[in-house]
Amino acid sequence: MRTLFGQSIAVFAQLTGPEHIVVTANPAFFAAIGGSDRARTGIPLAELMPELAGQGFLDLLDRVYRTGEPYTGRDARVLLGEGPHPREAFFDFTYEPHRDAAGTVTGIRVIGMETTQVKHAQRLMAEHRALLEQIARRAPLAEVLDGMARSIEELSADEVLVSVLLADPDGRHLRHGAAPSLPGFYNEAIDGIATGEGVGSCGTAAHRREPVIVTDITTDPFWDDFRDLAGRAGLAACWSTPILARDGALLGTFAMYHRTPRIPHDTDLALAHLFAGTAALAIERHHIEQAQQAAEARAKAAHDELARTVRSEQALRAAAEERAAAAAELTERMRAAAAAQAAAPHPEHCQLGGASGCTAAAELKVADSWGDSAWGCPVHVEEAILNVRSVFIASEELGGLAAYVNR
Repeated sequence: MRTLFGQSIAVFAQLTGPEHIVVTANPAFFAAIGGSDRARTGIPLAELMPELAGQGFLDLLDRVYRTGEPYTGRDARVLLGEGPHPREAFFDFTYEPHRDAAGTVTGIRVIGMETTQVKHAQRLMAEHRALLEQIARRAPLAEVLDGMARSIEELSADEVLVSVLLADPDGRHLRHGAAPSLPGFYNEAIDGIATGEGVGSCGTAAHRREPVIVTDITTDPFWDDFRDLAGRAGLAACWSTPILARDGALLGTFAMYHRTPRIPHDTDLALAHLFAGTAALAIERHHIEQAQQAAEARAKAAHDELARTVRSEQALRAAAEERAAAAAELTERMRAAAAAQAAAPHPEHCQLGGASGCTAAAELKVADSWGDSAWGCPVHVEEAILNVRSVFIASEELGGLAAYVNR
């Protein structure tokens, strides 16, 4: 059995007795549960893997040992390792009772296959599909980027903190986009950093238009100006990937931070490449929407201005028509009054002397715009014109007094 499972990717362990003492196990088993530090035999499984307590697996072993009935699990989730960040793993496995010649159960064979990568791939596909659906339904950019960052942090086997920075239109500075797990003071400090050689991982990646991998912030010269800041934030490694548009223009950067110095694995690089592309789709869509909104705002402003101009023209035209109608009416009334007065006889004495009368000869005729007229002497005619000057000014909009004198 050891030869069969010795080089297999399947996990195998032989347990004996009611305490499930590990008699033997293949390298894949020890690698799955934590590596060389746990490559020990001759001790109970509960002592080798104390984190199993409370997860149900030891209870299942007890049941199989007691009943002799095998048990098979599919995509069983288990947290491996102690400490604040245990490794989440998934297994297809079988607990198979081992019997002696008399048929008595003496132990259990554990046979399984780790399905963690398959499970994570399925979750990755589901999360990626959800992000694409958000982009398709035009969800706000901040919501998409924040959701993307959280998804990657949850999907990664090791603790990772994700940051997305957005490039200014001129590509010379990077602005905060999303970083749900980074400290607020850190996000504020790097908001607006310049792009350029040696400006941290992100500024350099944006400048070079290629990924920049910093495995140890404490020694890398790119982080000379930000080393203290990173130390206060508890950051030890940063891998940054530029986010590029289809035409190669800089859209931003996608960064993965770690609490300890680390080099990326192939899966890490693939994850960064996939989500940098997804972020590019979201950011380009956002830029297109902004351009559309700006164009629509300009078109609306032009339409509103045209409407105001049309209304002003209509008001001016209406006022002009009113004035023309009033002038026409006034002209007609003056003509009628002139015709009526034409036949009136010329009086002998001045009619403008007031209550005391005036015996001077009537020499001049004064008339206003309304057709009222009277004959008078030169002195009283001049007084009449002076007295009505203010009336002339006040009534100028309606054609004025239009006083005239004739003999």
